[in-house]
Amino acid sequence: MLMFAMVPSRTCLVVATTIARIASCSNNQFRGKLVTVDTRWLDKEQKAAWVRLAAVLELLPGALDSQLRRDAQITHFDYFVLAMLSEAPHRTLRMTALAELTTATLARLSHVVQRLETRGLVERFPCPEDKRATNARLTEAGWAKVREAAPGHVETVRDNVIDALTPEQVTQLTDILDAVLHRLDPTRARSAIYERYD
Repeated sequence: MLMFAMVPSRTCLVVATTIARIASCSNNQFRGKLVTVDTRWLDKEQKAAWVRLAAVLELLPGALDSQLRRDAQITHFDYFVLAMLSEAPHRTLRMTALAELTTATLARLSHVVQRLETRGLVERFPCPEDKRATNARLTEAGWAKVREAAPGHVETVRDNVIDALTPEQVTQLTDILDAVLHRLDPTRARSAIYERYD
C-alpha cells in the first residue's frame, strides 16, 4: 500500500493501461475497453507526512515493547491491560468493557488475560450483576507490577515522543490525532477512552 501511495500518478496510469491491454487480449469481455485509474495520489508534502507517520507506526510499538519486556517482563499490550484495570473502580472491569478500553477483540484479550492470570497478575470471576458475563480484576501482584513498570514506560514515552516536541506541538499532535481518530472511529464509539484524559 505504501509503495503504491508513492508511485507518480503518470507511471501508475501507464501500468494500469498496460495491464488492461493485456487483459483485453486474453479475455473477450475486456476487448476494446480501457481501464482507467481514478486514484487521488499523494502530492510531495502528503507523501512526506505519510512516510514519516508510517515509520513511527512501525518503530514506536517496538520501542515501547522492548523497554517493558526488558525492565518488567511484560509486553506493551500486557501493560495496557493492567493499566486499564488499575484505573477502574475496585480495579475490576467486565471483559467486554476491558476489550473496548484496549481496542482489542475479546479473543485476543481472553488469551492475554489468561496469560496474566497464570502469572497471578489478574483474576477472572463471574460478574455478580450478570452471571453470563466475566469480570477481570487486578490482583495485588498485578498492582505491584503496574507500579513497577509505570516509571520506565512513562520515561520511554517521554524520550521517544513527548520530549521531542514543544508544548505547542504536543497540543497540535492532539488535534491532528483527533482528526484522524474521527475518520477511524466516526461513530465516536471509543471517544470516552480518549476524553477521560483531557
